[in-house]
Amino acid sequence: MTSEPGIETAAAGLRQQLADRLEKDGRLRSPEWREAVEIVPRHAFVPRFYRESDGLGVTTWEPVTQEIVGQEEWLRLVYSDETWITQFDGRDIDWSDPKPISNAAPTSSSTLPSLVVRMLEDLDVHEGLRVLEIGTGTGYSTALMCHRLGSEAVTSIETDEGVARRARQALARSGCLPHLSVGDGRAGHLRGAPYDRLIATCGFRSIPAAWLEQVRPGGVILTTLRGWMRSLGLVKLIVTGDSASGWFSEDEPSFMIARQQDAPESLGTIPGPDDGTQRRATYGPEVLISAGPGFMGQLAAPDARFFAMPVDGGPVSTFVLDNPTGSFAVLSPTDNGWQVRQGGPRRLWDAIESAVATWEEYGSPSTAAFGVTVSRDAQVVWLGNPDGPQWPLPR
Repeated sequence: MTSEPGIETAAAGLRQQLADRLEKDGRLRSPEWREAVEIVPRHAFVPRFYRESDGLGVTTWEPVTQEIVGQEEWLRLVYSDETWITQFDGRDIDWSDPKPISNAAPTSSSTLPSLVVRMLEDLDVHEGLRVLEIGTGTGYSTALMCHRLGSEAVTSIETDEGVARRARQALARSGCLPHLSVGDGRAGHLRGAPYDRLIATCGFRSIPAAWLEQVRPGGVILTTLRGWMRSLGLVKLIVTGDSASGWFSEDEPSFMIARQQDAPESLGTIPGPDDGTQRRATYGPEVLISAGPGFMGQLAAPDARFFAMPVDGGPVSTFVLDNPTGSFAVLSPTDNGWQVRQGGPRRLWDAIESAVATWEEYGSPSTAAFGVTVSRDAQVVWLGNPDGPQWPLPR
């Protein structure tokens, strides 16, 4: 086994290699953030984690520790540009005898460094600014900000007490003493307001009102917006008094949704075979999993979820269910396309097809063509400019 000083020497070399890769890929753009990546020891924040196995069938994660894979491989994995899972289903892991895990939902992780540093670069900080972080997680991104701005300038909120406790310990061992709190990130942290920057490392369905109140005019809110079907992507908003507006980024990074905004366990009631009205569908269910059309589908049906299953021994049909309203759409294959059966207060597939058609009419643009405007009264995503086509975010 390598001595502790040997681990630190090897880790320092791997951090430099990681910084080289991130700079080459355009994620690291400033010497200040490069210095933070080269100095902050990611291995102190993810000493144990799970990675997805390569097997077929049910998704399974396997544990990774120094003892299981060896020190050299453990360090190599820690400093690779990957997201590592550190919690499932909101429960602490028994690391005294770790086992492979299946049929579980990841609820905490160490996000891949390329996304972490890309967001920190986009946050546009400099000395003297104060940052509120929503979602401490392992504490790695918190530590990067502490190194860049000083611990006194960083406040971080974590919803899970166990996750927060481990992050606090890792941060202290690394010489970082930010303001840490356990609570609902939607409420922000009024005691330290106003903040110059707010960054969220979990996804939200809309922008919490408290964030607008706690970030000063001219300040930045950087977060991912997402729904129950998929992520919408990263948005950067500039606060102007009691409102904020800004644009989505070109790519569509995805974070776990904030626990307080997770979808209900029940998808809703499956409609009977004779429920609803039927018509020929213009688009089939593939639009729900395609990049651009899927983005539009999430905007058009923000409270919906979908799944596919065979009906009465026949072909596989796709069910789109909106639990809050009881609306539904069922897509079934025909000899020359798809038919859709809809019911409830909202014609879900009508709304999704209309949104996809608008997207195509505007030239099938990337997410960078979309912006967001939020205020106390309304939150909308718009295409092209604030006077263009709009879709409300859920409140």
